[in-house]
Amino acid sequence: MQERGPLVSSLTGRRLVTLAVAAVVVTVDQVTKTWASHQYPRHVFGTLWIYPTLNKGAAFGLGQGVTPFIEAAVVVLVAGLLVFGRRASRAATMPVSIGLGLLFGGAVGNLVDRVIRDNGGAVIDFIDALRVGHRDWWPTFNVADASIVIGAILLVLVFVRRRTREPAEAS
Repeated sequence: MQERGPLVSSLTGRRLVTLAVAAVVVTVDQVTKTWASHQYPRHVFGTLWIYPTLNKGAAFGLGQGVTPFIEAAVVVLVAGLLVFGRRASRAATMPVSIGLGLLFGGAVGNLVDRVIRDNGGAVIDFIDALRVGHRDWWPTFNVADASIVIGAILLVLVFVRRRTREPAEAS
């Protein structure tokens, strides 16, 4: 039996981290959406509300009425994340693995809403973080949306940090 070298085990470990993070995001996203879909709008504290809505558009409600195109784009995005994630995981640090897992899990969580749930291709949004009176100062979102944004910010920070270090290391 051949032993695995440190590169193979660390590569497998990083991929497992990405898949584990994605699985947690999808699970938490779907559980919270199921719970929220049975709730009435309610105030939590401050400006935070649980306000279940169906979003047939893309992020922030843009693209209303083009749900089939959005579904196709999300399928392409998920496939692209799989390919990119597989390639990126070869040299990925732990933050990159986590960021990819957040992006992939968020995309899959919203895709599940559009394809499997009987919402007419809509995504369940329910976190209304900045509601004052009857006015929303920020779009309503869900766990998948938050994961996508956090994952993207994490990846940008990692790559910006890497770019700022490279010139100094080259000298």
